[in-house]
Amino acid sequence: MPKFHLQFKNSLPDYQPYLPFPSNSNLLVPGGLFIDPCFLSSLLDLVSPFKGSPPSKNTACVSRRQKRESVAVKDLFFLSVSLSSDGLVSEHKECQLQNELNKKNKGAVAQVQQKVRVTRRGAVNTTKHLWAGAIAAMVSRTFVAPLERLKLEYIVRGEQRNIFELVKKIALTQGLLGFWKGNLINVLRTAPFKAVNFYAYDTYRKQLLRLSGNEETTNSERFIAGAAAGITATVLCLPLDTIRTKLVAPGGEGLGGVIGAFRHMIQTEGFFSLYRGLVPSIVSMAPSAAVFYSVYDMLKSAYLHSPEGRKRIQNMRQMGQDLNALDQLELGPVRTLLYGAIAGACAEVATYPFEVVRRQLQLQVQASKMGALATGLKIVEQGGIPALYAGLIPSLLQVLPSASISYFVYEFMKIVLKVN
Repeated sequence: MPKFHLQFKNSLPDYQPYLPFPSNSNLLVPGGLFIDPCFLSSLLDLVSPFKGSPPSKNTACVSRRQKRESVAVKDLFFLSVSLSSDGLVSEHKECQLQNELNKKNKGAVAQVQQKVRVTRRGAVNTTKHLWAGAIAAMVSRTFVAPLERLKLEYIVRGEQRNIFELVKKIALTQGLLGFWKGNLINVLRTAPFKAVNFYAYDTYRKQLLRLSGNEETTNSERFIAGAAAGITATVLCLPLDTIRTKLVAPGGEGLGGVIGAFRHMIQTEGFFSLYRGLVPSIVSMAPSAAVFYSVYDMLKSAYLHSPEGRKRIQNMRQMGQDLNALDQLELGPVRTLLYGAIAGACAEVATYPFEVVRRQLQLQVQASKMGALATGLKIVEQGGIPALYAGLIPSLLQVLPSASISYFVYEFMKIVLKVN
């Protein structure tokens, strides 16, 4: 369809211009007509409704015969005239500036919508990431709850019997469920703790990798990320751990459960009693998490860069969607369990004395409260250096399966939940 456009733009000086239109016309303003030279003069006559006036250089040429009159410039318009086989169709539109503004607005809206979609995806991914860590903690803690109970008996109650006699005593006095005593609060404490720990470590590690610009995380970056993750999780979750320790201590049965113990500590010792032992907890958890995550990552990285690991990754890529969740584990099920156990054992041995001091601090009352260093020295005076490792064997028996299961379930759940 042949088409030409009539554009008007206020490009004249400030003085009152002379226009080729009647003074009572408030429809058009200064501008010009841009058409192809090959258009016939009869066509121009058809377009222009004004006849009988010669053109002037201060006026817009709309036809070959124009009338010259003065008119004030009020509004700006864009006149679009289209020719078709059906006749002449014309319509008035606002200035092109409005169209450009609309385009910009649409672009801004599209950018906002894109940002909202990215934010939503990030929030969903974070939630799934936290759930993967929480489920790993629930499964592993419930599985090793009896060993956790034995460890606390040695640390908190100062049990002197060997492990077999202690097992017999608990079974006779409290029954089978006695081995899961305090497991609910343990799960409630450990689930958010592990969820925050795993998520914080992966987040800190990725940020450090981005800042360094390296292709792979270095061992020092893994250590720093693990320590930061341990500190973050400890600060957020220490109150639940303090309440649990209070419940399994002598006299804890009469506190009325989690809520009762919480209320008792707030009323008798104040809110900050829930954070008793925060400094030794941080001192304990920072290196523990640093060792745990860095050792596991170092073992994993070493395997994936080995010929066997490269071959496994290549086979996984070839199989693609045909692999189930277990087969998608980069280390495989057995190696994931093994590396998790090794990492857990290294972390436990390196930081166990801090754990003993932390538990003792949580049991102190306000009247006889001592600092972390004084508590550690008192433990050594009463039982020597071995007292700092009291309950290490049952603790290792608990840590080995707990660490292996937690890392295995965590890696498995990340695949099932499709965590990025």
